Amino acid sequence: MGNVRFLLLDEPFEGLAPAVVAELTRIQQELKKEMTLLLVEQNAHLALSLSDRAYVISNGEIMYAGGTRELIEDLDLRVRLLGI
Repeated sequence: MGNVRFLLLDEPFEGLAPAVVAELTRIQQELKKEMTLLLVEQNAHLALSLSDRAYVISNGEIMYAGGTRELIEDLDLRVRLLGI
């Protein structure tokens, strides 16, 4: 595949068994050490656990763009944007 530097993953966990999700999560953690990953995922908990930056999009508008840690730690922001 050559010198891959960027990988887009669109809903990679949808419909998968928990054991498969765990294995893919492990693989993604390894891949992100070597390249840029863009993960589009409905499962906010899982997506935030895998990412360094987060973008929350609602009706085509970017509602949040910033660090994952800030989004996780700001309860008010997290509830408002993600409902979690």
